[in-house]
Amino acid sequence: MSIFTTPNAFATKHSHNWLTKYQDYLGEFVYGGIDGTVTTFAVVSGAFGAGLDNKVIIILGFANLLADGFAMSVGAYLSTKSVKENYKKHKLREYWEVNNSPKKERKEVEIIYRNKGFKGELLQQVVDTITSDKDRWVNVMMKDELKMHEDTKSPVMIGLVTYLSFVSIGLIPLIIYVWDYLSSFSGNLFVWTSILTSTAFVFIGFLKTYVTQTSKLKGILETLILGIIAATVSYVVGDLLEGIITS
Repeated sequence: MSIFTTPNAFATKHSHNWLTKYQDYLGEFVYGGIDGTVTTFAVVSGAFGAGLDNKVIIILGFANLLADGFAMSVGAYLSTKSVKENYKKHKLREYWEVNNSPKKERKEVEIIYRNKGFKGELLQQVVDTITSDKDRWVNVMMKDELKMHEDTKSPVMIGLVTYLSFVSIGLIPLIIYVWDYLSSFSGNLFVWTSILTSTAFVFIGFLKTYVTQTSKLKGILETLILGIIAATVSYVVGDLLEGIITS
């Protein structure tokens, strides 16, 4: 570190690096939170529509929260791990081809860059530069021939972030019911649950705009409408089934 670097500048630099590192997982946090909130609120709405006891709503809600969250995180982990393993497999094959069929692979590089508009001596200089380093050569083949890009994110972190987001944000639709169970809540349970859940949808929708690069209003409305539709369908289904079963 330079003697002219102040402690605050050093802290700011490392803080920025930390934020940049974990910002890569914002997408997993957002979609885990959306899924957790939507599914848990749907369970609460369906159970409420069916006229189930509040204790049953809590049991169903937590069962969904923990089991679905685990299933989603495992799916995210396995999916990312499979993508990384597939990339590694193809990269090892490209190294083998470069080592065992260099003339053929060099010709492929030449074709790739000719199609990009390079010609004559400049084309040969580019090909010579690329093929002079095997790592660079293989990376070019991965990107330009196979159209594959390496995912640098950790499968474990993706699974962990997904699970923590699913559980922490998905817990919101259950808060009022847990509150009422531990110490009586004076307000309307489902109305206040709807208010809190709508706030969660607004928050997640706002974060989603940083992932999708869309307008904040659009991101918030999309997430909020999605939650409302899921809750409405669940409530109606619960109410209809309760009427059929008890008739």
